[in-house]
Amino acid sequence: MARLPVKKTYKLFIGGAFPRSESGRTYEAEGQNVARASRKDVRDAVRAARSAFPKWAGMTAYNRGQVLYRIAEMIEARDSEFAELSTGLEEVERTVDRIVWYAGWADKLAQVLGSSNPVSGPYFNFTVPEPTGVVAVVAPDEPPLLGLVSRVLPALTGGNAVVAVAPEKHPLAAIELAEALATSDVPGGAVNLLTGHREELAPWLASHMDVNAIDVTGADDGGAAELERAAADNVKRVVRGGPDTQSPWEIASFLELKTVWHPVGQ
Repeated sequence: MARLPVKKTYKLFIGGAFPRSESGRTYEAEGQNVARASRKDVRDAVRAARSAFPKWAGMTAYNRGQVLYRIAEMIEARDSEFAELSTGLEEVERTVDRIVWYAGWADKLAQVLGSSNPVSGPYFNFTVPEPTGVVAVVAPDEPPLLGLVSRVLPALTGGNAVVAVAPEKHPLAAIELAEALATSDVPGGAVNLLTGHREELAPWLASHMDVNAIDVTGADDGGAAELERAAADNVKRVVRGGPDTQSPWEIASFLELKTVWHPVGQ
């Protein structure tokens, strides 16, 4: 009698765990049944991100860089699996290189973006970058792995917690990435990945009052405008970048600059 293969179940990634959608729904993508997240899953992911934010933001910048480097190691160790779920080995290698590049920036942001400001008076005045908080990311469909990483890593590098809507048409690479994250040193909840229909999930993230910023790169022009209007209710920062870009200014898009005044002795 022929043996039946055990098919993989493609789930969500919330709080470091892999739950099914609370609705039990799935949708077909890339020949597989993938969990279709609901509004309740969005709320759970935001709650997980908010809980994880203090730990991730409180780590030293050097340690955050080391954790990001570990993600690159985990992806490179499974490069053949990622290549099958993306456009090929070249995209996987570029993804690994991009993560390493952002890992190297983690402990340099304060020096590049911060400053010591000359003032007239007996004060010492300096500006330091701080993470914004919980960042929602609407990932682009192409390239499936590199596009997602290019939007998630800038927010993560700066110390933010992330809730990302995976590429709707090509979600399998995102789920494989979630498995790499789960076996790396990223705190549970610092990155949460939701699969499903973008037009269903993104508006709830844009209007959620506990989300501090949203990256709308994966939305079309009309959809991005709607998300921006929804984000205005709690004055979210709205970012739209490129699906294949890397720059320290991408990280700066998800940082706040805090200026401190300190008196000096006479």
